[in-house]
Amino acid sequence: MTDFLLLAFIFLCAGVIAVPLATRFGLGSVLGYLIAGIVISPLLAALGVDVVSIQHFAEFGVVMMLFLVGLELEPKLLWEMRTRLFGLGGGQVLLTTAAITAVAMLLGQPWSVALAIGLVLALSSTAIVLQTLNEKGLMKSDGGQASFSVLLFQDIAVIPMLALIPLLALPELAGMAEVASGGDASGASHGGGHSDGHGDDHGNSHADINLVDGTPAWLHAATDICAILLVIFGGNYLTGPMFRFIAVAQLRELFTAAALLFVIGVALLMTVVGLSPALGTFLAGVVLANSEYRHELESDIDPFKGLLLGLFFITVGAGINFSLLFDNAVLIAALTVGLIAIKAAVLFLLATLMRIRGPGRWLMALGLAQAGEFGFVLLSFTVAKGVIPAPIADQLLLVVALSMVLTPLLFIFYDRVIVPAHAHSQEREADDMPPDSHIIVAGRGRVGGIVDRMLQAAGHTPTVIDYNAKQLEFLKRFGVRAYYGDATRPDLLHAAGIAEARLLVVALDERTQITEMVRYVTKHYPQVHVVARAVNREHVYELWAVGCRDIVRETYDSSLRIGRSAFQALGAEPETAQAMVDVFNRYDRDAMVAVADAYDIDIPTVENEEFIKRVLQYGDEKEPQLQRDVSEVMRRGATDNAGHSTVQ
Repeated sequence: MTDFLLLAFIFLCAGVIAVPLATRFGLGSVLGYLIAGIVISPLLAALGVDVVSIQHFAEFGVVMMLFLVGLELEPKLLWEMRTRLFGLGGGQVLLTTAAITAVAMLLGQPWSVALAIGLVLALSSTAIVLQTLNEKGLMKSDGGQASFSVLLFQDIAVIPMLALIPLLALPELAGMAEVASGGDASGASHGGGHSDGHGDDHGNSHADINLVDGTPAWLHAATDICAILLVIFGGNYLTGPMFRFIAVAQLRELFTAAALLFVIGVALLMTVVGLSPALGTFLAGVVLANSEYRHELESDIDPFKGLLLGLFFITVGAGINFSLLFDNAVLIAALTVGLIAIKAAVLFLLATLMRIRGPGRWLMALGLAQAGEFGFVLLSFTVAKGVIPAPIADQLLLVVALSMVLTPLLFIFYDRVIVPAHAHSQEREADDMPPDSHIIVAGRGRVGGIVDRMLQAAGHTPTVIDYNAKQLEFLKRFGVRAYYGDATRPDLLHAAGIAEARLLVVALDERTQITEMVRYVTKHYPQVHVVARAVNREHVYELWAVGCRDIVRETYDSSLRIGRSAFQALGAEPETAQAMVDVFNRYDRDAMVAVADAYDIDIPTVENEEFIKRVLQYGDEKEPQLQRDVSEVMRRGATDNAGHSTVQ
């Protein structure tokens, strides 16, 4: 028990310390976890910790992640992805396998070993890529959706790979593997494995519960089909009654247990029939995408997914065999860089052929250029089946791990080099702007669209600029007129008539773009009245600091309306409820203005002692007054209503 608590304490300390530091320096949480694993690896080695066993357990986070991804997809959307699923995913696996096989043969490997290496390294890391895309808000982007299509196809491709790899066995290695089958058949013990239900025959208990091993191919296929149909049937018809039965107890922890039971049950079913549990739970998520329990399932599973993924990333860092790495540093580094270069080139080519434009193709090429967690178990599997010699597998395990460690750096390169470069280099020429408009609306999304309609209803003709060509083509079909271009570019703003404009409405989505655009216009065109959208309260202070004085928080007014409805639901008359909201609104606006000049855009808010002091001081002085004023309005409203009732 003490050993378990000590181990949990070490892993939690490593994550809690490393991830905030990595995030603070813009490195992302994934790299923080990987660095934490590298730092604690000597301590784990001294304690004799079996990192591989922990990694097998932690990989269930990948299974949970794919279940949650499936919950976000409807079967209709999955069907719409079929072209990219097979075009991008299938093309990537085939071309990458062929390229790596050719390189391995040039380096002197037999064709069977080279092909096995190509299959293993063709796969990318579902855990790292999806986690990073979600963190950066890129999952819904064109490049993010393309990346997801490739990852999903790779998860499917593992199944035929596991059937093909034993056929590539070298006779002399196969004999050695049989002799060693009772123990650790390979030295490949420095990486991890992927809980895909096809574990190796040494040290991975997943293989022990595969009930269809050695059965005829037709029976294996029939069993797989029945398992998939059972998941679909159970998701559609059994989960509803099960969760309704659980809900009778009115215990939140019981519903959480039921959610875990469902996910683990599907994963176990897939494992015993020789299929990937990650793929099975993804399918279950898709089936439940329209379920009334979708959001409850998501909220219950998400914390476990996050903790297990963090633990998995730590074990990847901790599992690096540094003694082997130092002994073969040049070779391992060259193989890792070569792998990333080959995969990035293949992915970039496919993205170009599939007409993924702008930074999206770079996002896919750089984001998927690593090897993946499936590679760990496949390498052990190839050794157990006598396909790849153990010394080569050990080196390849390092290549897989290092490529995963380098992936967050590739995402940083994408953020800081690729995105800015494309911000100033449009694939499509900006539209010609009308010279006679005195109103400019930057962004034609949810906010900009409503502003545009309101202005047109009042007889104005604003110049609406948006950088999303696909969105504009969609709007054009409904008769909406907007101009294509990057409104943050000074030259395009000049062409749109900013020098003569009376009003600029900044309704962009991205916080940094909003701030930089407001900063430029307030500095160079102070005569223009700027109305800026703020994404949150801190962004209001940021915009105030760069000179904007007409700032609207995107959720503030709707929050006030919800508050008004809450007052009415609690018995206040509509006029009284509105008066109470007005008091709060006045206080909140005065409070923001009172502390705004203490905000420093170059100092993080949590480190700005003067700002924190001002906020606390204003709250101590004014909060009691706010409560008294709201109570007074409520009391007067109750008195007026009582009096009115008496007269009647």
